[in-house]
Amino acid sequence: MPQNEFIIRSERVVSAEGLTKAAVHVRDGNIAALHPHDRFPAGIPVQEFGNLVVMPGLVDSHVHINEPGRTEWEGFETATKAAAAGGITTLVDMPLNSSPVTTTAKAFHEKMSAAKGKLWVDCGFYGGVVPGNAADIQPLADAGVLGFKAFLVHSGIDEFPNATEQDLRATMPVIAKNDLPLLVHCELITNPNSSQPAQSGISNPKSFQDFLHSRPRQWEHDAIALMIRLCREYNCRTHIVHLSSADAVGMLNTARSEKLPLTVETCPHYLYFTSEEIPDGDTRFKCTPPIRERENRDRLLNALREGTIEMIVSDHSPSTPELKCFDSGDLQKAWGGIPSLQFGLSIIWTLARKQNLAIEAVSRWMSGNPAKLVNLENKKGSLEPGFDADIVVWDPEAQFTVNGSSCHHRHKVTPYDGRTLFGVVTKTYLRGEELIDGHSFSAAPTGTTLLNR
Repeated sequence: MPQNEFIIRSERVVSAEGLTKAAVHVRDGNIAALHPHDRFPAGIPVQEFGNLVVMPGLVDSHVHINEPGRTEWEGFETATKAAAAGGITTLVDMPLNSSPVTTTAKAFHEKMSAAKGKLWVDCGFYGGVVPGNAADIQPLADAGVLGFKAFLVHSGIDEFPNATEQDLRATMPVIAKNDLPLLVHCELITNPNSSQPAQSGISNPKSFQDFLHSRPRQWEHDAIALMIRLCREYNCRTHIVHLSSADAVGMLNTARSEKLPLTVETCPHYLYFTSEEIPDGDTRFKCTPPIRERENRDRLLNALREGTIEMIVSDHSPSTPELKCFDSGDLQKAWGGIPSLQFGLSIIWTLARKQNLAIEAVSRWMSGNPAKLVNLENKKGSLEPGFDADIVVWDPEAQFTVNGSSCHHRHKVTPYDGRTLFGVVTKTYLRGEELIDGHSFSAAPTGTTLLNR
């Protein structure tokens, strides 16, 4: 049974001041206080976790859940269950892979209805910016979306065409007025108004190197340069999603020196894998932008360490096995997306421990900063008094080998299959209620929808 008041005690608690010994006081679903490890109120039940890490629940602000309309790809129940198993307590769903796409307030309300009773974790939603929907931006903001998403290249979904510069100019003032972020897929081909998928013309559809060269770094640079100019002009909070090219770091640092409201994310697959190791025809690794070379990966890690990249999110983008073209190995036709929702914390901790990066940094990248992006920094992403008691308890010394059959995602295929990772989640709490203990889930999902008001 859920307890209204209890203490979580550990020698490694990630607090606002850093890693410390502490007793986390939970009351009525909130953090009531952080007490010294050996001095806390008597008469309250205590859950002892020894040397395990107690950390704010992860906030994943870039997830494709695909419901309603494409639940054969994923769905609220499976996606949020996988999130809970990985220590994620808050998700934000992208607008494009559902049907209808979330480009009107009506479609947004349909999505919220579809989520009822299925959420194992809390879930917010983005609206979409597409050609011709400038009049829908304010109604979507009024309805409660946490931000807006635009593509500068074909999204892969015909119902969600890429926005042009003209579309962005029509919508950014409205988005800025509402103090919401505009998240942008930054690839810009020679003809940015093209309605065709960008990688046509690959000479060998199984060659990963051919696929990599078909989406060059220059596409990202040109798109980021455009967004910096528009960010400067409209003072609209602009967020660069899934940065893959480290060559863009210089222009991003220059924009930061101007104090522009510009933020940047990357994803586990860009930090863990390198193009040199990906075999031809293995469509599990296809994503856009593509996974790039080892030297590029190492510079992304440096940009993360130095703060140019502020956050790490999954870009969890599953599909049916048929759409991944496993049998043919055709990288041109295969759906681009890597499901990794359940393993993000372990992937990043495995990298962080090799790089001598602190647990507090992982929490900042995967909890605190994503919460700030979507204006949830006063309730999510930190173990501070008054915040939601969203907590993950995990063992940084324990390791496991990824087995697709253990995935809670709807489809079990993952490029991390067979990889040994460090960091095992043992418990996840949502507003003080235990969601998962080891491999056992609570009796029913208790997540809620999150709105911008």
